[in-house]
Amino acid sequence: MGTSLKPRPFISRKGRQVLLVLATGVCAALGLVGAIMALFSPLLFDANGNLYNPIAWLAFILSAGFWVVCLVAPLLAWIEWRRNREPTAWAAMAAPLAWGAATVAIVQFVPA
Repeated sequence: MGTSLKPRPFISRKGRQVLLVLATGVCAALGLVGAIMALFSPLLFDANGNLYNPIAWLAFILSAGFWVVCLVAPLLAWIEWRRNREPTAWAAMAAPLAWGAATVAIVQFVPA
């Protein structure tokens, strides 16, 4: 049974570094989208009563801070990469995806 299982594909450290460079580029592009989203985030308070809505405030904080996470996450990922802590580096690189998913999920509950 052990011989019939296929081994996991191995990606060299150089290949993983190339993937980290690509992920950094994606984070930079998402940072530009996040900067535009931060400019429009005060519009969450346009509806009546949203100024006192805690969900609207949470959505505002998440949407206004997305671009910061997109800029800081690759920096932390590369610091961890240089310290040979690859799992932590990839976790840091995944932070903008988690932040963006939380932002999209919370904005759905803000009344229009």
